[in-house]
Amino acid sequence: MNTRSLLLVGATALLFAVATNAQVDPKWEIHDRNRPNPAVVDPGTASTQDAPGKPPSDAIVLFNGKDLSQWVEKKDGSPAKWKVGDGYFEVAPNTGDIRTKDSFGDCQLHVEFREPDPPKGQDQDRGNSGVFLMGLYEIQVLDSYNSKTYADGQASALYGQYPPLVNASRAPGQWQTYDIIWHGPRFDASGKLTRPAHVTVFHNGVLTQDNVEPTGPTGHHVRPPYQAGPDKLPLALQDHDHPVRYRNIWIRAL
Repeated sequence: MNTRSLLLVGATALLFAVATNAQVDPKWEIHDRNRPNPAVVDPGTASTQDAPGKPPSDAIVLFNGKDLSQWVEKKDGSPAKWKVGDGYFEVAPNTGDIRTKDSFGDCQLHVEFREPDPPKGQDQDRGNSGVFLMGLYEIQVLDSYNSKTYADGQASALYGQYPPLVNASRAPGQWQTYDIIWHGPRFDASGKLTRPAHVTVFHNGVLTQDNVEPTGPTGHHVRPPYQAGPDKLPLALQDHDHPVRYRNIWIRAL
């Protein structure tokens, strides 16, 4: 290897080292025993078809299995009108979307849902609902088990933007899970976008959205651009006239 090649290799190695070290907190040496340890969190338990699991100890529980005290009507903030059953709640068709009383931004979100059994309808008219991160970015809820629709509108799609990597849907009548990692957009003082949003979704434990970047809020036949807003907004669930059930919803701020 000649001198020029050695210099290029050395420069590349230096740039790689600088780039790599930029990801590490420079305040601490490697294996520094004085570095604070992470907080201890009870991870909870996994759900079964018969019963919801226990949320992590640092999670904010958004449904306690008994009432919708954490939720209100999205349109006017009045008490949520969806039906509450034994450990679950159910969309009450034509009553409107509901949202959380509190606002959330970057988060880990766990949602469990169950599609109507026996199934009714087809395509988008089949167990349709949705999880709206910050009330603007929809992860589609749909009965996509042996049911065909457009790719960017089936279960676990970032609606109208990214189809899921795979269809991991369970049969109607079985409880399903979404585990979502959400990093919301950021705007500077002038309203300019400085960081687009990113979202990762696991559907029934299977990766279906791999750190994708929304082009802006989701919509039907539209892709609106980002508009400046706060870092935190309420989470919303969609009333699409189908009696989809939900349980064991919890969130952890990141």
